[in-house]
Amino acid sequence: MRKLSDTMARLSALRDAAIVGGSPGDSGRLSALAAFGSNPGALRGHIYVPASLREDAALVVVLHGCTQTAAGYDHGAGWSEMADRHGFALLFPEQQRQNNPNLCFNWFTPEDSRRGTGEALSIRQMIAATCDACGIDPARIFVTGLSAGGAMATVMLATYPELFAGGAIIAGLPYGSASTIPQAFDRMRGYGVPGEPELAGLVRAASDHAGPWPTLSIWHGSSDVTVSPVNAEAIVRQWRSLHEVSAAPSRLDKVDGYPRRAWRNAQGREVIEEYSITGMGHGTPLDTTGEDGCGTEGAYMLETGISSTRHICRFWGLVSTGHAGERVARQPALVPALASAAPQAASPLRPRPQSPVGTSGLAGVGKVIEDALRAAGLMR
Repeated sequence: MRKLSDTMARLSALRDAAIVGGSPGDSGRLSALAAFGSNPGALRGHIYVPASLREDAALVVVLHGCTQTAAGYDHGAGWSEMADRHGFALLFPEQQRQNNPNLCFNWFTPEDSRRGTGEALSIRQMIAATCDACGIDPARIFVTGLSAGGAMATVMLATYPELFAGGAIIAGLPYGSASTIPQAFDRMRGYGVPGEPELAGLVRAASDHAGPWPTLSIWHGSSDVTVSPVNAEAIVRQWRSLHEVSAAPSRLDKVDGYPRRAWRNAQGREVIEEYSITGMGHGTPLDTTGEDGCGTEGAYMLETGISSTRHICRFWGLVSTGHAGERVARQPALVPALASAAPQAASPLRPRPQSPVGTSGLAGVGKVIEDALRAAGLMR
């Protein structure tokens, strides 16, 4: 376990980073990361470094959903609780209203979803600064996100695949499936999603990386009407080709009462897993009760009796192994040259209030249209 004094010394040495305490209503348990690079996407960054930070610690990059903040998502999903328990560091990129009025990451705009530009580069710069400050093991960097944050996580996995050991997508969309607002709206509803060869080709074209590829944990509610569960299957198909695994899953079982599928590679290691949370709508599945409880129930933070945060950590090897595979063995990643580009705006992926299971069909046509426009970012 790394000494707290060593951690503080590393953080102090990062001259361009400002550690700013915050109130529960502002940054919560997180500290601000400032001046981490050219920041072409005009994002904010926050970090959490537990007193129990281990030597050569892992780093988890956490991307919030629309209408959320970094601190709010941490409070709901319980990531800093898990960091305290298991000694890894956290980085929370955060959207600003000047970029997107609904605080959505701009996951579909070309300028923000390409390597070396926009929001993708801003997040890459934050990762470089955090790794330098905290002595992160470059073979143990992971990214996760909800909704627009999940879609942005697929952007990071596709554009910087050499950087990440693994990713986890909650209610997100496959990389490159949309490049305009109308396309993004259609993909959210499950229309026009590309086929498997095209999906895999989009990732291959996003960088010159030829493998190995990050592992992937995919989570989606079966009753999600904001981002269709069709997208979870599309993400599986996008990465199944890259990992060269069979179409049929290698394992079918239930975890905490929910269906889980997993795909093993030629070496017998699970490289993709997919959870379908039966009856759940749009949000992050939580288990907040018991000794291993984690997170806090709230908007888009849904008590389901299964903790996505805990199981994702297990899949990545950050806690004792269970259903998930072995810890990822990766070569240290090189930090590419940092370029700059102008930020873009307007993402359509905005969550809407969760309807109780079984009541969504009662909404009138007018309300359905209104909700759809809000989800597309076209109406407040």
